[in-house]
Amino acid sequence: MASRQLQQELKKKQPFQSPEQEAGLNLLRTNDQMQNRFGRLFRQFGVTSSQYNVLRILRGEGKPLPCQEIATRMIQVVPAMTGLIDRLEQQELVRRDRCTEDRRVIFIALTQKGHDVLAQLDEPVLALHRELLGHLTRGELQELNRLLEKARQHMGLVEQ
Repeated sequence: MASRQLQQELKKKQPFQSPEQEAGLNLLRTNDQMQNRFGRLFRQFGVTSSQYNVLRILRGEGKPLPCQEIATRMIQVVPAMTGLIDRLEQQELVRRDRCTEDRRVIFIALTQKGHDVLAQLDEPVLALHRELLGHLTRGELQELNRLLEKARQHMGLVEQ
């Protein structure tokens, strides 16, 4: 028998029209709750989830990247990357460097202040991941990851 927890949470009187609908809404509800928790954490450090994502990408690459390259690596699609980079630059977390070979290309570099903010966030972010998903076994987490990747592959969002 299928769980009706989501149906109860949403106070939905009728069953879902399909298991696909229930799974999709379960994903959206879970994502929303995780986004809220991470959003609260990031606000304590003066950044948004998208800003944190940019900083994390730059630190992971270890060198400046063009804005468009950062955009392709984002977890969530950000329609206004320029504005996002503007805000990070105003906070002195990144800087823009114009390419010497092609002046149309602008590289985004992580500043020391950006490194410092990330260093302060490292443990709280890991702790929140553990708090939110640590009750699942390693096998359950692997299966969840496998299923989510399979769903994205069908949407053309994951390279096969």
